[in-house]
Amino acid sequence: MLPEYALLGKFSVKSDVFSFGVILLEIISGKKSNGFHQEDPSLTLIGHVWELWQEDRAMEIVDSTLKESYNSHEVLKCIHIALLCVQEDAVDRRTISAIIVMLDSEISLPCPKQPAFIFRTSCNSSPIWEGPSSVNEMSITETVAR
Repeated sequence: MLPEYALLGKFSVKSDVFSFGVILLEIISGKKSNGFHQEDPSLTLIGHVWELWQEDRAMEIVDSTLKESYNSHEVLKCIHIALLCVQEDAVDRRTISAIIVMLDSEISLPCPKQPAFIFRTSCNSSPIWEGPSSVNEMSITETVAR
C-alpha cells in the first residue's frame, strides 16, 4: 500500500510507480510482499531488500528456483530500480517513463533513499489488542454499532 494512501488516504500520480517497484521485488524474490516473514517477522519485503542493499548483499533476495539462469547485472539493476520506485516520499520516486528508460538503457542510476515502510517492532512487545479488557479490570466496555 502506498505510504501516502496508508497515512493520508490519498493517491498520488506516482502510485503506479510504487506498485511497480513492489511487484518487481516480488518477482525477483519469488515472495509476496504481504505476509513476508524471514528470520525477523517484523521486517517487510521492502525492508529486507533495503537491509541487503545497504550491506551490498542484494543478490541474496533472488529466488533460488532461478538457479543462476539470470544475468546478475540485470537483476541488480532491477533491484536498484525497484528501490527507487518504493521511496517513501512520492517526490523522490521517478515517473514511469523514467523507469522505462532506466530499464532499457545503461545510464547511471541515482542512489535510493531509505524506502517506505521500514519499521521494526520488538518481538517481546505485547500485541496492541488481545481481546476484551478494562483499565481497572472491573468492567468491560463493549462498542456496539447503532
